[in-house]
Amino acid sequence: MQPTASDPAQEPTPSVAAFLADPASHGGAAVERVETHAAMVFLAGDRAYKLKRAVRYPYLDYSTAERRRAACLEELRLNRRTAPSLYLGLESVVRRADGTLAFGGADAAGGVALDWLVMMRRFPQDALLDRVAERGGLDEALVRGLADAVTAFHQAAAPRPDGGGAVAMREVVEGNIAELRASPTLFPPERVERLASASAAALERLSPLLEERRRGGFVRHCHGDLHLRNIVDLDGRPVLFDGIEFDERLAVIDVAYDLAFLLMDLDRRGLRPQGNVVLNRSLDATEDYGALALLPLFLSARAAIRAKIAASTASLGHGGDAARMSEGEAAAYLEQSLAALEPPPPRLVAVGGLSGSGKTRLARALAPSLGASPGAVVLRSDALRKRLGGVAETERLPAEAYAPAMTERVYAGLLERARIVLAAGHAVVLDAVHARPDERDAVARLAAEAGVRFDGVWLDAPLDTRIARIADRRGDASDATAEVAERQDVYDLGPLAWLRTNAGRDAGETLAAVLERLV
Repeated sequence: MQPTASDPAQEPTPSVAAFLADPASHGGAAVERVETHAAMVFLAGDRAYKLKRAVRYPYLDYSTAERRRAACLEELRLNRRTAPSLYLGLESVVRRADGTLAFGGADAAGGVALDWLVMMRRFPQDALLDRVAERGGLDEALVRGLADAVTAFHQAAAPRPDGGGAVAMREVVEGNIAELRASPTLFPPERVERLASASAAALERLSPLLEERRRGGFVRHCHGDLHLRNIVDLDGRPVLFDGIEFDERLAVIDVAYDLAFLLMDLDRRGLRPQGNVVLNRSLDATEDYGALALLPLFLSARAAIRAKIAASTASLGHGGDAARMSEGEAAAYLEQSLAALEPPPPRLVAVGGLSGSGKTRLARALAPSLGASPGAVVLRSDALRKRLGGVAETERLPAEAYAPAMTERVYAGLLERARIVLAAGHAVVLDAVHARPDERDAVARLAAEAGVRFDGVWLDAPLDTRIARIADRRGDASDATAEVAERQDVYDLGPLAWLRTNAGRDAGETLAAVLERLV
């Protein structure tokens, strides 16, 4: 995992880094230095200067000054798609005739260019989402905004059927395995070979789907390095930056493979609930349920990439605590890569109850604990009814949208989507009233046909509690009113074989009681 040595004459001289680290170069402003395996970033005043290391890895080549200049220009072009206010322009460090160093601008005016920099607007390091996550700040609003930002970016990108697909994915996986094998003291060979075998089997099984998606427009020029450290919270708005510029093949990929990096990173940090929100928010917008079959392979490949990068970082540390920490991360990522390809079996959970009983809150709270990473897909009748009605989730539908024929269409749509998700190997939570015995029977039949475990949960709550909850709703897909709740209170539910739970209590208590029976 050591970087390949480049021509010393082409490396940025130590004087370039020393110049950038010197407060005098920035009008006396204090300088903070951030290092990665591929770059050094110098933060001073309201600017950030990114200097690419003169290294050559199997997956990038910054070995000459001209390569670094080209990479800087490409980084500016690509990242202005998502963060135009951050990426200010190309900068250079030049040597003047008198031997002193200075900034030379995009054209290296006033001297001989020693190296090239990406100049950015500085932002607080605490605004990086990895830092936000460390202090417990990834709340639902921010996570939903993050999912929306990624989805909008993917949808705006032009299809690239010339990239991605089965061949490209095989190259990624085989490249990962080769690099992991090259460090047997860090990555136990028996674990690497287990990963190689599982990955090869997944590729063999999924190659037709990978090709189908490439031809179908799901391969686009994406970010390529979409983890929390490359996303910043700017005034409550998640902004993607630092996308891959050094090799187009690593960024012209399936949109689900791009999203998988974010999901993997959240899971690695113990934030599966946030990852579940991202996945479900994305699926609500795109209905790309076909991607779910690929998710274990994509998550595994992403974790393996982080494993080899952590190993590269460790090699730069020359021992010490930082190197040992990177080595520990590398080992943990390898285990995560393996686990992704050995997911638990799919299952189906249906949550039913009258309006205001807490179905949606429970369904979303259950989902992260069920099935493969990052948890179950939540299919909600209220949201599907709005989609079928052609309106936004929070827009009220007319009364005819709740006629029996439309309700039958909604339940049929839920079951069809659940069938697709289960066939892809993923767990499902169905969130709907399920007041009629035939609706409940249909869900049980679906599970039996799919050969998966089924659990039905019925939530009981007093009428006054349900009415109060309905009154408190804001920005929700449900159109239920107090009058609807009162009409439902006299429903004849028929035989109820589902697990009945007191949902009139605290939501956390309800969740704990249900999880005890389901997990």
